[in-house]
Amino acid sequence: MPKTFVVGDIHGSYRALLQCLEKSRFNYQKDTLICLGDVADGWPETRQAIDELLKIESLIYVLGNHDFWALDWMDTGYANDTWLIQGGQATIDSYEDKVPADHFQLLKSALPYYIHRNELFVHAGISIESPIERQGIQTFLWDRSFAQLAKKKHPQKLTSYNSIYIGHTPINKNTPIQYGEVWMMDTGAGWSGRLSMMNIETQECFVSDPVPELYPGIEGRKKI
Repeated sequence: MPKTFVVGDIHGSYRALLQCLEKSRFNYQKDTLICLGDVADGWPETRQAIDELLKIESLIYVLGNHDFWALDWMDTGYANDTWLIQGGQATIDSYEDKVPADHFQLLKSALPYYIHRNELFVHAGISIESPIERQGIQTFLWDRSFAQLAKKKHPQKLTSYNSIYIGHTPINKNTPIQYGEVWMMDTGAGWSGRLSMMNIETQECFVSDPVPELYPGIEGRKKI
């Protein structure tokens, strides 16, 4: 039976992505992978990570704030200083001279959020003060207050969704944490942590090695 998985912020860690896909025995033709955004920036293999994602027949890609920056560079050639010091230079270097059209299209067509069977997938967070349809992209890309509120109110639920999966706010744990209905999926792959992937039906997690161990001698965003 086809399975559905969700993966946290990859941040150029192609080798960690491969480990998660292999450990989960992910089927590229039958299974679905929901990415919570931020495939770009930090570790040196953004291009390779996107190449791998594009092999997946059923891929749901949710836009992250780093993807938003990378998309602007892909579209205009402009790289702002904030993006560069937050890992953008590694993305530029991974492409060398040219960005493939399908890489640009993946980020351009990325979803602001995704709802599946009353389960919400969003990069950063939402507001509980208004319907999601009325909220702006900046909340979905940048918010951290929702993650903080979920932790504060645990085990109380914040919304009517069965589950909510978010990235963006890294946690200091080796596996995802659940607060109420909120799963925090970013286990720090963009820094010194690991990449985590979860089967949403069984809640079984598949976790990479610490990403710095997969890129010896490369600082990534650890140096910031």
